[in-house]
Amino acid sequence: MSIINTIKPVYRAARSAYRLATSGLRLLPDFIIIGTQRGGTTSLYYYLIEYAGVAPAQHKEVHFFDDHFRQGMRWYRSQFPTTAQKYLTEHAGRRRFLTGESSPYYLFDPRIPARVRAALPDVKLIVLLRNPVDRAYSHHWLSTHEGHETLPFEQAIRREEERLRGEQEKMLADDHYESYNHRHYAYLGRGIYADQLQNWLHVFPAEQFLILKSEDLYQNPVSITKQVLEFLGLPPSILNTTREFKQYREPMPKGYRNSAKPPKMDPELRKELVAYFRPHNQRLYALLGRDFAWE
Repeated sequence: MSIINTIKPVYRAARSAYRLATSGLRLLPDFIIIGTQRGGTTSLYYYLIEYAGVAPAQHKEVHFFDDHFRQGMRWYRSQFPTTAQKYLTEHAGRRRFLTGESSPYYLFDPRIPARVRAALPDVKLIVLLRNPVDRAYSHHWLSTHEGHETLPFEQAIRREEERLRGEQEKMLADDHYESYNHRHYAYLGRGIYADQLQNWLHVFPAEQFLILKSEDLYQNPVSITKQVLEFLGLPPSILNTTREFKQYREPMPKGYRNSAKPPKMDPELRKELVAYFRPHNQRLYALLGRDFAWE
């Protein structure tokens, strides 16, 4: 084993200890991108931190309110910049200092809204919603590549109800229960956005949300990122539009060219899924007062 490989874990442990020790001097997030998975959340987050100068968290997906909730607010604060950084930026640099995170499972886990409300009552919440048919197919493709899924797409969605049966009830009954199936196999469930947003709107006022269409971000990342900056109270002029707006994927913070894509979906299966999501999309449009025109 090389010296570098020996030192790395020691360095990480020391860094984590330092961040915990200084957690009382650290900020909480001004915003959270709460979803949806496979909806462009990683790209939007990096547009904000790399193109607009928003201060990043230690990791883009902090996953405090799901995976690390038992570690407490001290751990959560340790993931963010210090109050000194904010002071220097706002007084010496004469510009606003904001920080935030992006954990797209937050939108789907029914326990998260109340947890966020209790900890961050004034946080701004950003939601990206993608055509649920495309989202489901992309989700399955990624799960297959990451080794979470062995079934082909059609079989996976046929078995989704069986795989998820009782999982949400267990999660709501036991605050510490973590459901592998709920996180990885809800290809269709994650696309029923109206239910997920209603869970959040029960505990947060509508003015704390910015709900965006993922396809708009893909087609015009500059315009959508400026819209996000305005929502956060930042001047759109700080956006560096001279750089290429690449697509991003974890864990590659420098971006990548999106050459890897799933094959085309079977047309008949696509028609079936369009019909399946139609009533759910109509409920979403009624809830938001906006038609996303998904097929």
